[in-house]
Amino acid sequence: MCGFLHLYKMYKAIDSIGFFDSGVGGTSIWKEMIKILPNENTVYLADSINAPYGKKTHEEIIALSKKNTEYLLNSGCKMIVVACNTATTNAIDYLRSKYKVPFIGIEPAIKPAALKTKTNSVGILATKGTLSSALFARTSGEFAKNVKVVEQVGKGLVELIESGNINSPKMDALLVGYLKPMLHENIDHLILGCTHYPYLIPKIREIIGKEVHIIDSGYAVSKQIRNVLQKETLLNPTSNQGTYKFYTNSNTEVLENLLNDVLFDLKIEKMEF
Repeated sequence: MCGFLHLYKMYKAIDSIGFFDSGVGGTSIWKEMIKILPNENTVYLADSINAPYGKKTHEEIIALSKKNTEYLLNSGCKMIVVACNTATTNAIDYLRSKYKVPFIGIEPAIKPAALKTKTNSVGILATKGTLSSALFARTSGEFAKNVKVVEQVGKGLVELIESGNINSPKMDALLVGYLKPMLHENIDHLILGCTHYPYLIPKIREIIGKEVHIIDSGYAVSKQIRNVLQKETLLNPTSNQGTYKFYTNSNTEVLENLLNDVLFDLKIEKMEF
């Protein structure tokens, strides 16, 4: 029986890692992962038609996460990366209880910020769905109980990114309005609590300067993906570059623009899911 299980896992190891997000933001995680695991095959679902998840109810987020997960499992994925902070904080416990594959979630990096702060004040920019979740409250309470956590809902940011308006006056105005008050609270670390937000780092840096450390989860999540694949004997044993499939239920152009720095001649398929 053990021998059969080993053979099954070796065969399963060439299957894809599935990613889903409420749109294009999870590609920031995907880009970090392929730097350390370039031979892994991946399938990415951009559920842009339902973005942002942060405005939806807990029950709606679970339903969308279940839908996305089942599509990826039906595609033969060996692991699911919930490449969305809101979906992770609201749905990952449910997903892990219902499905047998490994799940990797994306949580705001409260712990490293709380450990490293010198001013005893850290900021977090995230969606309403993440900041109001039980998982975020539990994590914040455990790791930042003696640290001032300045929370800010990034209302409107995901919508602008999803519509391809990163470099717009409206984006600039929103970021200034969200970040300046945090600076007044003397934060020395800014946690990006949404996988869309790393695409805003150049603009954020212009506002907050060089002294405030920006923390996103991409590299740490990529290492966790590798660790879990190793533990489960699911690392792809081949040395060929992986095959990358991307699907969206909305306009393909934004996704193409965000990926063209790492992928050339990429064809993104639009479909209903």
